[in-house]
Amino acid sequence: MPFQKIQSERLSSAVVRQIELLILRGILRPGERLPSERELSDRLGVSRPSLRDAVAELQEQGLLTTRAGAGIYVAEVLGNAFSPALVRLFATHDEAVFDYLAFRRDMEGLAGGRAARLGSESDLKVVQAIFDKMVAAHQNRSGDEEARLDAQFHMAIIEAGHNVVMLHMMRSMFDLLREGVFYNRKIMFHQRTTRSAILDQHRKINEALQARDPAGTRAAIEAHLDYVERGLADQMKAEKNEVIARQRLSQELGDS
Repeated sequence: MPFQKIQSERLSSAVVRQIELLILRGILRPGERLPSERELSDRLGVSRPSLRDAVAELQEQGLLTTRAGAGIYVAEVLGNAFSPALVRLFATHDEAVFDYLAFRRDMEGLAGGRAARLGSESDLKVVQAIFDKMVAAHQNRSGDEEARLDAQFHMAIIEAGHNVVMLHMMRSMFDLLREGVFYNRKIMFHQRTTRSAILDQHRKINEALQARDPAGTRAAIEAHLDYVERGLADQMKAEKNEVIARQRLSQELGDS
């Protein structure tokens, strides 16, 4: 018969499983510091030796790391998504920018549809709260803050889709965006009209999501990223044209 005696689970194993799930679900994020050993053992209701055993196992798995005198952190596991050589290729070829945007349009469109169908009320409140901050940042003319909240808004929608594979893949993609590998988001906030248009596009995304309209959410996300793609293409063309214009100016001044 295929039955075995039930073994009581070690407390450290239960701790390992709980922390694994928090990382898998994106609740504990790469680089995030865990509470102190005393606080964490109290929260989990386990002894410090059991907690130390769990932390040691998670470190061995590469999910946690310790920093001397600073505590325990979630490991930067997303850094392994792309090899350094591939990241360098992304950063040095313009076509990667547009492939990246096409990938985002497809994946975020799917994520938006999932979020409208599957997101909890709390998920939608998170997205609404971030959008409200975007409105405030726009009114304060804080371009850097708008750019930061822009990425946070999109990630909140992906999180609301509750697909852990998509979540970690897209977090990795957004890390490259944050590091300026693909393009500088602040370019898109260069003009007041552009900033207003982008805010309006996010408003439409949020409205469709709050109405739990999967098709409308997806369409609004795709329209927004199409706009970003056109804006970046125009910016790149303008920069190339400026280089040519400066050469002509230099030639003209040299001949005078």
